[in-house]
Amino acid sequence: MPDHDVIDTPRGPAQVVTDLPAGPPVALLVLGHGAGGDVDAPDLVAVRDAVVGVGVAVARVTQPYRVAGRRAPAPAGHLDEAWTAVLAVLRARHAGVPVVVGGRSSGARVACRTATTVAAVGVVALAFPLHPPGRPERSRAAELRTGLPTLVVNGDRDPFGVPVAGGAVEVVVRPGERHDLRQDPAGSAEVVRRWLRGRGWTTG
Repeated sequence: MPDHDVIDTPRGPAQVVTDLPAGPPVALLVLGHGAGGDVDAPDLVAVRDAVVGVGVAVARVTQPYRVAGRRAPAPAGHLDEAWTAVLAVLRARHAGVPVVVGGRSSGARVACRTATTVAAVGVVALAFPLHPPGRPERSRAAELRTGLPTLVVNGDRDPFGVPVAGGAVEVVVRPGERHDLRQDPAGSAEVVRRWLRGRGWTTG
């Protein structure tokens, strides 16, 4: 059974749902939700299902503004501050294992912006929103350039755009998928599992 708990942050309480593998975890994957969504989004649940069985502990974090019942996201600085506080607690709980951060959409952006601050070893960005719909000139590509190994999984029909691979950033484009990645969540999760395995962050 997953463990549900609350972690206090400077921006209010965050909720964390942690699923542990059968044996000692070989890595910790921490995932954030989209702007108006939650941690039960199909792609986040599918990733959890795909990697817990190969030795990865998965923590899904609900930001304080969503815990408080608000759908409109908090400012970026507030999101980053709360996320960083949660990561400090989770890192202490799972000392000695590599920490991979990620999430979908807004959660992916938060993970990228704070990845080096929280001493992550890699980033998993699901449906990274490259730009607002119809506004390609407002690119957020710079957020992906953390210097860490980064996996981006986006649909080819995503109105928020699709990032371009380069440097440490690998991009996998899923045919027929839009921003919600709902068409084949298990397929997207398998991409994540293989990527983690290729870096030695799973048991197999």
